[in-house]
Amino acid sequence: MKLYEKIALVENILKDKKVAIGFSGGADSTLIAYLASRVSHDVLAITINNHLFPDNFINHVKNMASKFGIKHHIIDIDFYEDEDFLKNSSSRCYSCRNLMYSKIKEFALANGFDYVCDGNNISDLVMDRPGILITYDKKFKTPLIEARLTSKEIHEYLDKSNITYSRSTTCLATRIPTNTNITKEKVEKIKKSEKILSDISGCELVKVRDFNELGVCEVNDFSKIINTNALNEINDKLKLCGYEKVCLNLTPIDDNEKIILDFDSNQFKYQLPFTVNLENTKKHITKNIISENLEQIKMQKITINENGLIEGYDLKNYDEALTEFMNIMPKIRRNI
Repeated sequence: MKLYEKIALVENILKDKKVAIGFSGGADSTLIAYLASRVSHDVLAITINNHLFPDNFINHVKNMASKFGIKHHIIDIDFYEDEDFLKNSSSRCYSCRNLMYSKIKEFALANGFDYVCDGNNISDLVMDRPGILITYDKKFKTPLIEARLTSKEIHEYLDKSNITYSRSTTCLATRIPTNTNITKEKVEKIKKSEKILSDISGCELVKVRDFNELGVCEVNDFSKIINTNALNEINDKLKLCGYEKVCLNLTPIDDNEKIILDFDSNQFKYQLPFTVNLENTKKHITKNIISENLEQIKMQKITINENGLIEGYDLKNYDEALTEFMNIMPKIRRNI
């Protein structure tokens, strides 16, 4: 299915509904808000302010909702008051989304919006993002997944349509290593450092990973900083923020996430970055199971392995392989 056919499918899904959107102003939720503003009966964008997002986050979502002419509501949740969240365990993102999605759905339903959705796309299903389980548990609709839209396709459509969106809407707690306590001081240091890095680099997408005394800078474009003056300025200013050493990750940030299969001789393999809960996955596969055991579920053309390896076979070409893979991914339930 081509890009504009997928967009038309999303519009058809949203058409004439009362749509509530978990809205961050990033590419995915911006696309849904834009399309819903054109075809839906009524639209409500709901934003969670957890006090852990980059500067200008709230102003951006307000401006975007106003630009699209849709209703907008902000729910304030101070995550600094949540001791479990501050412990920053491996299940932090799962717990975080559970709290946010509960509040979003509660407000949406209380105000008569019965179609509650988020901006997850098909690329999110192959990333290490355990929060997707909350999307399923809370029964949020996922029109971008239904249309099999990837991050790369979403960015392409928004850019071609001259629709602005923020490329920096990820929670700053993600910059702190798991099992390292989250503190307001660390988050403010990261926020200040990322503002400096953004100003010097001119990049839309920047991150500063916090490893206590070490700050690791990431950008999506090195063209403005690969010179002595810029690197020295970044080093000096981030040291003033509290880092003793400042490093640059030479792998550029790429948010154009796409799905590429290892395809050969009518077969493919794809290794997911997480293990699969086969028992829960089986509940969402209604047909075509040939055999199953503790290590895998074997279907007519797909085998799902507990270790996260997805295998396909007897496929005519790459397009069929990709279709089969995308069709099975929304049914897979991962382990946390």
